[in-house]
Amino acid sequence: MRALALFSGGLDSMISIKLLTEQGVDVTALHIDIGFGGKDDKSELLRTRAEMVGANLEIINAREQFVKEILFDPKYGYGKNFNPCIDCHGNMFRIAKALLPKYDASFIITGEVIGQRPMSQRSEAIRNVTKLAGDEEGGLILRPMSAKLMTPTLAEREGWVDREKLLGIEGRSREVQLRLAQEYGFEEFESPGGGCLLTESAFEKKIRDIMDHETFTVEDIDLLKAGRHLRLLGGAKLVIGRDHEDNEKLKKIENPKYIFARALDISGPMSLLSVNANEEDKKLAAKLILTYTKTPKEVEGNVQIGEEIVTSIPFESKEYVKEFFIV
Repeated sequence: MRALALFSGGLDSMISIKLLTEQGVDVTALHIDIGFGGKDDKSELLRTRAEMVGANLEIINAREQFVKEILFDPKYGYGKNFNPCIDCHGNMFRIAKALLPKYDASFIITGEVIGQRPMSQRSEAIRNVTKLAGDEEGGLILRPMSAKLMTPTLAEREGWVDREKLLGIEGRSREVQLRLAQEYGFEEFESPGGGCLLTESAFEKKIRDIMDHETFTVEDIDLLKAGRHLRLLGGAKLVIGRDHEDNEKLKKIENPKYIFARALDISGPMSLLSVNANEEDKKLAAKLILTYTKTPKEVEGNVQIGEEIVTSIPFESKEYVKEFFIV
């Protein structure tokens, strides 16, 4: 018997899979990548954790679909800040449901716990998620962590899974999970928060800033994860790397709305500027970029912006830069 598991890499999803692989169920762990799960690539970490519980990992890129269909028009609104929790979970289940034939799987599992999260894991919210998934009648979705508190699903009714070996956890306590983690030998696992960037107020401000000035696209996701974000006087956006790691991330950005910018005569941060920036914003961008180098005050420096070289001097102090920060 095969099942697909929605897999975040967190402790609940790890235990849920382990409860089934111990019963001989062949589990494929699906990580649905919507782009907002964190600032760094966790693919190898996810693969390691899936292997720890006896599952194979598949990463499904759902970024474009999520941006176009879910992010800006969620049926059930937003949870903390800009996170469409319920709609996001329902969408993940719909994706998994559509993939059942591909993996020759018969049902879906998830690490949700009744009452653990105030927005997306209340009983009513779980029912709404199930509706969005189109599984109101079929019982395809099994939640091993709280199964004993819920109506038996298809897998339980058909005897594919022994209901008595599942759990009946409710609420925000992590006592049972931590005990099982110790029993299973899980020495390292994801913190309970899940790390969704959409729950962060600073990230929400950066998204709303884009919405106020241009159309948000899937290419904007990775750009939001690195650098200082500034909005210039003429409306152009400037992103300036904070450190070496930021600079390396920005070098890899492929976004047609931006061009690269960097000081030529002195070591400095990698930056990106709106491709449609006017001349005044280009001059201002050069001045801002030089401010984050060791160029002496009142000494001219050259900044390459796309194919153009702009000469400017840095601000006297970084205090002058603050008025341009988005967050």
